Amino acid sequence: MPPLLVLGTANRKKAAELLELLAKEPLELRTLADFPNALAVEETGHSFAENAQLKATQQALHLQAWALGEDSGISVDALDGRPGVYSARYSGPDADDERNNALLLEELGKTPLERRTAHYICHLVLADSRGNVRASCEANCRGRIRFKPAGHNGFGYDPLFEVVEYHRTFGELSPVVKTVLSHRARAVSLLLPTLRELLPQWSLAAGQPLGLE
Repeated sequence: MPPLLVLGTANRKKAAELLELLAKEPLELRTLADFPNALAVEETGHSFAENAQLKATQQALHLQAWALGEDSGISVDALDGRPGVYSARYSGPDADDERNNALLLEELGKTPLERRTAHYICHLVLADSRGNVRASCEANCRGRIRFKPAGHNGFGYDPLFEVVEYHRTFGELSPVVKTVLSHRARAVSLLLPTLRELLPQWSLAAGQPLGLE
C-alpha cells in the first residue's frame, strides 16, 4: 500500500484542489471527511504559518497519521494587509464567500485600480504521525481586486482577484490554469521535493489511522 497522507483541511474546495495537485504522487490521499473523529482545530495563530502548523501537528497526532496542514487567504495592500488570516471569517461568524466579497468591495470603496493590489498567500506544513513538523513552505500569487465579481470558477475571493498578466480573475480562468498559477499550486510545488525525500520514512507499521471510515 502507498503511504497515507491526510489533507488536514475542513474546506472541501481547498481539499479538492490539494487532491488534484498531489494526484500524481505515490500516496494514498485522504481528507478529513474520511475521519468521523477528526479534530476541529481552532485557528488561533496570528499568521498563516502558525495556523497551518496547528492544523498539521494536532491532526497528525490525533489521527496517528502523516498530515498536511494548509492555511491561506488574501492580503490587500490598501487595507494594510486585511483580511489576512481572517479571510474565511472576514464578514463575521456567519461569513460566506458572498458576504466576504461584499465587505471587501465596501472597504475598498472607490480606491483606484492601481491601488487595489493584493496577493493570495498559502502556507503548507507537513507533520509526521507523532506530530513533528517535517516540512514547511509558503508561496503567494500577486494580482489586484476588481470593482465587481467576474466568473464562476474557484471559491473565496477568486471572482474579485484578477491575475493582471491574464486580464482575468481566478473566477474567469479555468481550473487547469489555476492549478499552475495559484498560491496553493506554487506552495505544493515548493513542498514536493522534501515530501518525496521523506516518503521512505513514512511508517507503514503504524497500521490503520484512528477513525478511518
